[in-house]
Amino acid sequence: MHLYLHIPFCKQACHYCDFHFSTSMGQKSVLIDSLCVEISRQSEYLPGRELDTIYFGGGTPSLLTESELAQIFSTIHAHFTISATAEITLEANPDDLSREKLQLLRRYVNRLSIGIQTFDEPTLRWMNRAHTATEAEACVQLAREAGFENMSVDLIYGIPNRNKSLWQLDLQKILALGVPHLSAYALTIEPDTAFGRWQKKGKLPPADEALAADQFEELAKVLTDAGYEHYEISNFAKPDQYARHNSAYWQRRSYLGVGPSAHSYNGYSRQYNIANNSLYIASIRRGELPATVEVLSMADQVNEYLLTGLRTKWGCSLAELDTLLSGDFSKKQARDLDAMYATGWLSRNGDQLLLTQSGKLFADRVAATLFVED
Repeated sequence: MHLYLHIPFCKQACHYCDFHFSTSMGQKSVLIDSLCVEISRQSEYLPGRELDTIYFGGGTPSLLTESELAQIFSTIHAHFTISATAEITLEANPDDLSREKLQLLRRYVNRLSIGIQTFDEPTLRWMNRAHTATEAEACVQLAREAGFENMSVDLIYGIPNRNKSLWQLDLQKILALGVPHLSAYALTIEPDTAFGRWQKKGKLPPADEALAADQFEELAKVLTDAGYEHYEISNFAKPDQYARHNSAYWQRRSYLGVGPSAHSYNGYSRQYNIANNSLYIASIRRGELPATVEVLSMADQVNEYLLTGLRTKWGCSLAELDTLLSGDFSKKQARDLDAMYATGWLSRNGDQLLLTQSGKLFADRVAATLFVED
């Protein structure tokens, strides 16, 4: 079983980010109290009580203090058993990862996901990141010295008006640092962000899809040549270093999400917590679940499986798709399947539907073509 905790606080707002967070820390203590109450109230949500993975996302979970981490883990232990081999991940920003903070975190978590985004100083300032290029490099070595061998780094590509060589330098830095896992995402401009407002005013060009595609292909080649497995469209890992928590999402396993804006899935329904700190706290205080519940139809489950499964190296099982749709998927979607094979974006290996390398650039389009209706 899998547990996600959303910690909705940041030192400052990155210009590209549309995740739920607050830069005001005034409610931090009471929100952690509320999150712990939600853990206890939701402890029956999962079909089992042993946690295989725990993931602290945000926001910036590396802002948690020792007492807050102790409070959260005390609550988790009161309601769940944590597997002896559990993967426990915490998202962190480089500027938070001092030697002292890393020693503290090592007592609670065994994996870090570090939001570096780029090693280029001017680009970091343009994004309004809180860390420097020097901190971006230094934190990986400091984490190793603290005992973290299992870690991931985030990068962003497809950044407009950026010299092509800077992306190549970012990739070379990753290889030189030898991190076992990399998550790389194309820059997207969301309306309710600083970049979105700049773009609306004509101060920022639209996303360059051709640039993003070129840099994605370069990313895939450089990392796979260096021995990384391209096991999900945005994720690369050294052998046996997959992100186990995120893999659970892609493989349709049950998980509980707590905290404002967190999502949960139990196999037949999804629920979405309210993305507002004050309303979340008020709801918990009233003894209410701060979530909207959506019961998934068979078509919903098929479409979600296509959307997530096709992104991975394991693809989607035709037999499972047929089972979800009472034996009708292959028959109903035969024409669309043939069309996707013809584009060269989709292939079949035995029972598995797999994106081709070129198809990875069009994953959402391929999945949408194969969607079914109730």
